[in-house]
Amino acid sequence: MATPKIVLSPSRDIPFNKLVLSQANVRKVKAGVSIEELAEDIARRTLLHGLAVRPVLDAEGAETGVFEVPVGGRRFRALELLVRQKRMSKTQPVPCVVRDAGLAEEDSLAENLQRAPLHPLDQFRAFQTLRAAGLGEEEIAARFFVTPGVVKQRLKLAAVAPALLDAYAEDRMTLEQLMAFTVSGDHARQEQVWEALSRAYSREPYQIRRLLTEGAVRASDKRALFVGVEAYEAAGGAVMRDLFQHDDGGWLQDPALLDRLVAEKLEAEAAIIRAEGWKWVEVALGFPYGHSRSLRRLAGEPVPLTEAEQATYDALHAEYEQLENTDPADLEALEASAERLNAIDVALRELEERPLVFETAEVARAGVFVSVDAEGRLQVDCGYVRPEDEAPVEPVPVAGSDDAPAAEPAGGVGGPVAAQPATISGGSRVSAPAPTPATGSQGADEEDAIRPLPDRLQTELSVHRTLALRDALAREPDTAFLAALHALCLRLFYHRGSGTCLDLEVKSATFSVQPPDLATSAAAKAIDARQRLWAEQLPREPDELWAALLGFDGDSRAALFAHCVSLGVNAVHESWNRAPQRAAHADVLAEAVGLDMAAVGWTATVDGYLGRVPKVRILEAVREARGAEAARLIDHLRKGDMAKEAERLLAGSGWLPEPLRGRPEEAPTVGDGEVAGHGDAVDGADTVGGAGTDALPAFLTGVGGPEDEGEEASAEAA
Repeated sequence: MATPKIVLSPSRDIPFNKLVLSQANVRKVKAGVSIEELAEDIARRTLLHGLAVRPVLDAEGAETGVFEVPVGGRRFRALELLVRQKRMSKTQPVPCVVRDAGLAEEDSLAENLQRAPLHPLDQFRAFQTLRAAGLGEEEIAARFFVTPGVVKQRLKLAAVAPALLDAYAEDRMTLEQLMAFTVSGDHARQEQVWEALSRAYSREPYQIRRLLTEGAVRASDKRALFVGVEAYEAAGGAVMRDLFQHDDGGWLQDPALLDRLVAEKLEAEAAIIRAEGWKWVEVALGFPYGHSRSLRRLAGEPVPLTEAEQATYDALHAEYEQLENTDPADLEALEASAERLNAIDVALRELEERPLVFETAEVARAGVFVSVDAEGRLQVDCGYVRPEDEAPVEPVPVAGSDDAPAAEPAGGVGGPVAAQPATISGGSRVSAPAPTPATGSQGADEEDAIRPLPDRLQTELSVHRTLALRDALAREPDTAFLAALHALCLRLFYHRGSGTCLDLEVKSATFSVQPPDLATSAAAKAIDARQRLWAEQLPREPDELWAALLGFDGDSRAALFAHCVSLGVNAVHESWNRAPQRAAHADVLAEAVGLDMAAVGWTATVDGYLGRVPKVRILEAVREARGAEAARLIDHLRKGDMAKEAERLLAGSGWLPEPLRGRPEEAPTVGDGEVAGHGDAVDGADTVGGAGTDALPAFLTGVGGPEDEGEEASAEAA
């Protein structure tokens, strides 16, 4: 028996005004269906697909000449829109397939179910073909009613290495993974990364992006911000960009070129500064924290505002106050007001932060540090004097010395000059009054002359006074506090400040080992800002400091005292100098001030911790912070990859390594006459000054020297 041949339904051109929409169309939900875009597409290309129609019959079963449309309802409505817009005649013939067998609903359902959507890769390649044919991205976007950004994304996906596109077509790669590969245009590198990841447990898109951008510099790096991506590209540098995720401006692929551009720009800026007459100018991308601590900072005078600048400042200040006191009518007005307030605040700060003017003589012995700050801006720190460049101190002439002016003889100018013996007062030589010339022998004159006190006697007398002054000062806490503050300020703010009788000193230890980005940490910025603020409020000359401190109120003195004392904190671990009691006290102090290293911004990074510890510690950190499952996700990775993944997992977790966690809860407390790891009270603490421990402040009763219990006790405390 012969197989019956398939007979296709006939096709006819039917005037549009003879067509009506059928209620048998199964597509009832119209959300997301754009009629306007299809109408524009038909207007550009005409109708690409005909309609499937069925004749409308009368009561006797005869055709009425009208046809209903169960298949192609969206196309029908698009044609209807073109007719209403008078862009198409209502009698325009429409190609139709005429069917009369089966159910109209079945035809509509079959067309929608049997339709195979275009594979995304076919779409990407089709866009690429149109681009190769000469169509621009804007034109392609207009023809397919998408944004130019979408076209760029499709073209970027089509430009991935052919081997990776084949993997995507065969479902061996996800679309998200393919999108990650678009970061780099290097096909060989793309294939290398895919080959490496094919043997890995995890092939997340972020891993692909990270591997492809290894060695590149983010556009948000301070070097890129300083030079500018445009200048880098103009110099021939290439930039990788991610069209599918926020990438902070992309990645600069040529670090060597970028570093050269940074060095050239810094040197050009330094040349301008050298022309101002400074003795030295040091240039670096960044200087270590505390690099200027041993240098004296010149106190320059701010450049005054011009009349025009002052008028601008007053106007902005008045506008700021007016906006602050105005209640916006709606949300839009509130946003506009907030935006304007921010703009005024920036403008006011620019007017307030005036450049400094220095004396020419000081400039000739001082220098400048030129660097780049964390935001990529040029940072110029002017006016630092090295100790060897300080002006020599002029000796104060002492009466009776060769440099002292000759004393006027008694009885007027031109009279006989008597010998002027010198006396010692408080350790300094002062001129004695000239005796009145008298008759008699020379020996009698020598016996009657006032001779200097013996050194031994002066020392003994000064010991009495020192002890009495100690006792008196101990009875005046406010004055003692002021004297200590005065001594600390002399040490920390004045390089020639030695005018104090207190043997009290704060040593602000420098850090021979510096962690990465120490100078940009929140703590470093806060300390530097506080140091600058106090330096501006203190007098220039150390001799004026005591009077200035007397004029401060109690809160200001306390804040300044806390700042000075804080600079003496040294809790640095030094392998060559075991100091367990110092470390124990640092824990106590941290607990007293509520220090939380995670809260102040420390986080585990590859450079700062994870890349410098073994894998077992990396896994331990992730396990503690994120759980065992998170640790299992990375336990198969190589050390470098594991550290990078751990950095991502630990971000925001608040995890800290042991040295940053502070004192364990079970550790003994230092104080109350005991030292951590020691059971006995400090020797002699109950007899200081002849008084019992109850007469001493609490912080004195628990002080013990590091040698109190010997090396074994120190080792135990460690």
